[in-house]
Amino acid sequence: MIRKILLAAAILIAGTAAKAENAGGKPAILPDATYMFAQRDTCELFMDVYEPAEGSETSIGGREKPTVIFVFGGGFITGRRDDPYLTPWYKMMTDNGYRIIAIDYRLGLKGVRSVGIAQVNVLDKAIHMAVEDLFSATGYIIDNSDALGVDPENIVTCGSSAGAITVLQADYELCNRTKYAAEMPSGFRYAGVMSFSGGILSRNGKLKYATAPAPTLLVHGTADKLVNYKQIKFFNIGFFGSDKIAGRFEKFGYCYTILRYKDCGHEIAAILDDTTEYQFEFLENTVMGGKREITDMTIEDPSIVKVGHQSRRELYGGN
Repeated sequence: MIRKILLAAAILIAGTAAKAENAGGKPAILPDATYMFAQRDTCELFMDVYEPAEGSETSIGGREKPTVIFVFGGGFITGRRDDPYLTPWYKMMTDNGYRIIAIDYRLGLKGVRSVGIAQVNVLDKAIHMAVEDLFSATGYIIDNSDALGVDPENIVTCGSSAGAITVLQADYELCNRTKYAAEMPSGFRYAGVMSFSGGILSRNGKLKYATAPAPTLLVHGTADKLVNYKQIKFFNIGFFGSDKIAGRFEKFGYCYTILRYKDCGHEIAAILDDTTEYQFEFLENTVMGGKREITDMTIEDPSIVKVGHQSRRELYGGN
């Protein structure tokens, strides 16, 4: 693991973020800087830093807007931190005064043909590899917080699909101080978590938090079967989607917002740039403003194209 790398040795890209366009013609940006944050046996892991746009409002009422660590999706099979479909969202966030740090992680299901309860060990390993890499990225940011201009107490994680699983699982491990969270500084907590079609794997039955989880935004389609909206259980092994997570949060009075997209499937994992109004409300009122409210919304949006993909092979190919 590499954490404290001299920032002067980082790969710098063009000083300030350059304007660009992605494949869909939407405005996009390039990162301000790229850093290697870890070196594994099989690969090196990098993060891209997108600074708030020049002239944007980076604080509200004297409080600085959080830095958002983003974890991409792709079923732990594919995907990359600079995927063209993500950069318009990066631009929208930076235009609104947020710093985005998009990270690599190892793809633990690459080459695996099927994943289910019978392959729980394979899935478990893939999820926790990604969690380990997220924690390493977070540790690097903390260690270099002054040079990066990041407040370690003001970091939010956000992920889509596999990335959403990763950020939810990471907060779960932190709350319970499991072996996976051992490398994190004592007392460290994320300021918030934003999950687009995510879930949590447990080998100990129902979800239990030793300390309260970070304020959490859950966005999920109610018909999602790929990352199950409700749950899949087999004895003490369970994979819990947003509906079940929200139920546990409600029972114990934890702070959360859930957006339930009625009759939508896994396409909801990809609506980052169509839901910024909800993201800003969560970040500004809940994370920054400290309002510990529970918000539960069911949304019917006929403009969302239902892609109907519910299998790994349909979405990510024949692996």
